[in-house]
Amino acid sequence: MTKMIHLKILQNPISTIVELPSSKSESNRALIIQALARHQANATNIDLTNISEARDTQTLQRLLKEDGKLLDVLDAGTTMRFLTSFIAVTQQHKILTGTARMQARPIGILVEALKQLGASIEYLKHAGYPPLEIHPKQALKTAPIQIRGDISSQYISALLMIAPLLNEGLEVDLIGKINSRPYIEMTLQLMEHFGIKSSFEGQRIKIDPQSYQANNYAIESDWSGASYWYAIVALAEDETTKITLKGLRENSLQGDRVIVDLMKHFGVKSTFTAEGVILEKEPIKTQQTPLVIDFAQCPDLAQTVTVVAAAKGVQLQMRGLESLKIKETDRVLALQQELKKVGTQLEEKEAEWWLHPGDELPSTPVTIQTYEDHRMAMAFAPLACVLNLSIEDPEVVSKSYPRFWDDLQKAGLETQVV
Repeated sequence: MTKMIHLKILQNPISTIVELPSSKSESNRALIIQALARHQANATNIDLTNISEARDTQTLQRLLKEDGKLLDVLDAGTTMRFLTSFIAVTQQHKILTGTARMQARPIGILVEALKQLGASIEYLKHAGYPPLEIHPKQALKTAPIQIRGDISSQYISALLMIAPLLNEGLEVDLIGKINSRPYIEMTLQLMEHFGIKSSFEGQRIKIDPQSYQANNYAIESDWSGASYWYAIVALAEDETTKITLKGLRENSLQGDRVIVDLMKHFGVKSTFTAEGVILEKEPIKTQQTPLVIDFAQCPDLAQTVTVVAAAKGVQLQMRGLESLKIKETDRVLALQQELKKVGTQLEEKEAEWWLHPGDELPSTPVTIQTYEDHRMAMAFAPLACVLNLSIEDPEVVSKSYPRFWDDLQKAGLETQVV
């Protein structure tokens, strides 16, 4: 029987201090860099602290230490992509597999790029998809790489992190529009922290052969996780609501920091302190309708912002949702199905998506399906501030924010698993 969590806002105002999980995106990149530093010719140690407790990151940590031939990434897309490059450049013989959904998520663009560098990689079921068998055929060499800029930035980051270990480095030309650019820049900035110089001019990224240098790094709290608290403040009916999110930096490397600006449209004020950021409600300024947002650089925020707009009756005109269709689930389809339950239509027109909120929210209880997607659960949870809400499969949040339901309870929402 499917578990379900019922959420209800209590009488007391939502005011709390939240210890956010650390960034999964930073953690996964830093762990690969740490492992590469140990495998390079002049091996060196990198000390990381505050590593994410997210299941994806814990899976990556475990697999980096395993000696066996078969590595199961479960449903961790970043882990699959980063390990593919790491295993190829370190000349290991491994089979990479994952869940049924993981085996339906494309990886061909990355594999073909690695093959151009001399990697020997075999598709074990369907061309372009996991599972993969990687053979230690020969040391990777330099080759000119052209890769689409509008695909997952994880493919690009996977190539960039191994570039310093190649005898002649690497040049990557990004073709067309560059989506998720902040994630590419995060990768390069983390590499720079560990001694790697690079250039990113126009559509070309160039990295010369170098060695990662020993250094310490404390992983920042997760801005994607912060977005759900912004949504709670936006939807909370108590005007005195005040939430402090610890461990966030104003000069963050994470692209999802843009939630600070996006949520101004929905009445959330951000004040940075030495401790983190304080969220408070403020009057919403008059704005154009529809509100136009391009999520190409921050796709993980799309579900959160869309749900808030639906609840507040704000029409959206959105772009940059293409990559959502190949995430943990088809997130566009999942949003369309679940938003209907709150009287909202999400319409796709060519390369744009239009959100048409209903006149009022339902007065009857609503149950949200999560489609095995952690972000569906957390993006819809703030609706508990304004309606009677239940969410199926609550354990799905363990992928990125295992303490999410506990933190909600501390903030004044009753959480009851049935």
